[in-house]
Amino acid sequence: MKILICVSRVPDTTARISIEEDGKTISETGVKYIVNPYDEFALETGIRLKEQHGGECIAVTVGIEKSQDVLRTSLAMGCDNAILVKGSENQDSFSVAENIVAVARDVSPDIIVLGRQSIDFDSMQMQSLLGAMLDMPSVSVASSLDVDGDWATCLCDIEGGKETVKTPLPCIISTQKGIYEPRYPKLPQIMKAKKKPLEVRDSVSTGNRTEVLSMEIPKTSRVGKILSDSDSDIAEIVRSLAEDAKVI
Repeated sequence: MKILICVSRVPDTTARISIEEDGKTISETGVKYIVNPYDEFALETGIRLKEQHGGECIAVTVGIEKSQDVLRTSLAMGCDNAILVKGSENQDSFSVAENIVAVARDVSPDIIVLGRQSIDFDSMQMQSLLGAMLDMPSVSVASSLDVDGDWATCLCDIEGGKETVKTPLPCIISTQKGIYEPRYPKLPQIMKAKKKPLEVRDSVSTGNRTEVLSMEIPKTSRVGKILSDSDSDIAEIVRSLAEDAKVI
């Protein structure tokens, strides 16, 4: 089985974000970058599929030279090979998908696995874009995955419950928290991954379909009120809900 795992490089969830002077990009000053957390579930899923069925795991990312670090992490976790498609920091979802499609057509994977969304852009478009461009069945937000022969069965999170989806291979699966607990690579694996060669490809994108016009940090001007259970404070809560918030 050949498994293609899509990973992306995103700012650490604990990073303090600031906007560059152009008002359109994030400042990298003091910001640590990590593997997108949802892609960690995809990595674990792909590696477990290889361990269960044999074959090869290939990690792919579209980005700048610094994106090699997420591929090194992928190799340390258990991927066999890694591909960096040289892109830019301002590529949109469509442009990234075009590059992944080019890689997929070249390596012909039995299954493509990715996280449900990236925590920076949060577009949640990649799985659907890949499915449309490759004309492959795709399943989103899978919290479990079982591959039996030429079929994959997924348990997917939907609003208010779960649904079971069965699809033939080759297919595309986006993973959700809870599918597997991502493994932590050991030091020898990390050291080996640092020395392993990466395949580097040029971008094939035809260009972005969207443009970032501006970014801004959410305003935090709201001031909280601490009230007790006294009659006067209860009356103040009712007044505030009725007159200030206008919810009653």
